[in-house]
Amino acid sequence: MNGFLELSLEIGFMCVVLSVVMAFIRMVKGPSLQDRVVALDFMTVAIVAFCGLAAVRYGTSAFLDVALVLALVGFLATVALARFAERNTLRNRKEASDD
Repeated sequence: MNGFLELSLEIGFMCVVLSVVMAFIRMVKGPSLQDRVVALDFMTVAIVAFCGLAAVRYGTSAFLDVALVLALVGFLATVALARFAERNTLRNRKEASDD
């Protein structure tokens, strides 16, 4: 690989790792469930990007398979968590109106 591609990959890896750390902090701090779901979804996207960078860096397509499976699982997890958050919100509204 030439020098520019190596430098670009290293910068890309650093940016992805930094974004995962920042999303993890947001996931831990919250404050709401919706914030945590968005942070978890962003972490999934960043890890998929990391797999794509690793596929280019090491010249193997196995990382692309991992990225594809992770993207599908991440999408399903986001949908499931969004449905959970919606039901939780509806339940809280119903309890508040009953009081």
